[in-house]
Amino acid sequence: MHDRLVAIEHIVAQHRHEHGALLSILEEVQRTSEHNYLSKDELAHVARSLTLPLADVYSVATFYAFFNLKPQGEHVITVCRGTACHTRGSKPLLEKVLTYLGISLEDDGSATTADCRFTVHTVACFGQCALAPVVSVDGVIHSRITEKQLLMLIDALAGKKEAVV
Repeated sequence: MHDRLVAIEHIVAQHRHEHGALLSILEEVQRTSEHNYLSKDELAHVARSLTLPLADVYSVATFYAFFNLKPQGEHVITVCRGTACHTRGSKPLLEKVLTYLGISLEDDGSATTADCRFTVHTVACFGQCALAPVVSVDGVIHSRITEKQLLMLIDALAGKKEAVV
């Protein structure tokens, strides 16, 4: 952990005098963490380094959706739950993926496999309703996706030959 705290000190020093420094610092701390998230210890260290109340740092980290307070998987699957996607099957698609990966959504609408290989998130809308259902896999949008196509993508990322549907 000592090396990580030194790395965070370096990040803080690089951005300390920028406009919006806290956002830049938190973004880089998250991006350089092993599982793309901000741990409690890291948030506390940033707060101490900037002489800010921890509550201020925490409120920024929880306000912006792109910050993660839990470890994220190596691969991130985001399923749209907007109206168009819902009517075109995103709920059964989400349920199939969760079952396939052996995980359940938590209260925050996300779940990560025990081995941190996959994280599944939901979003209210991607804004691509004409292409529903829409799923993002590692930031790449897949439109009109079927359960079979999504499981094949997951298997490809996991190094398996064929998806079991």
